Formats: sequence, structure tokens, C-alpha cells
Amino acid sequence: MKNLKLKLQGMHCSSCAMDIDGELEDNGVQESRTSYAKSTTDIKFDPEKISEDEIIQIIKRIGYSAVLTK
Repeated sequence: MKNLKLKLQGMHCSSCAMDIDGELEDNGVQESRTSYAKSTTDIKFDPEKISEDEIIQIIKRIGYSAVLTK
């Protein structure tokens, strides 16, 4: 398993965070914890099933932007 932390933009409420988590988990991410207050998401995923780029594209497809944090 691999961990990934992303900075998000475009969320308007806590429902946005739940939408992101649900969409990622429906598309191969093992666990997603999105914080509306911090505008971040912590993701645990299997890189053999889904890539970082695919994760970012899923987030963009549902209307948000995401960039890697350091």
C-alpha cells in the first residue's frame, strides 16, 4: 500500500469531502479521508490497481482540483 496526500481546491462544504471520498473508494482507492476544513485528502491505495495520476484525474473529473503536497 502507498499513502498520498493531496491539497484540494473547489470544495464548498463537508458534502464535497464525502463525494470525493466516495468517488475515490468506488474507483479502486482503499481508503480516502478528505477534510473540508483543511482542504486536503489522505489516501491509501495499491499502486498496482490505481496510479497517483488516475486519482488526481478522478478528483478533477468530479469538479475539484488536486495537487501533491510535500
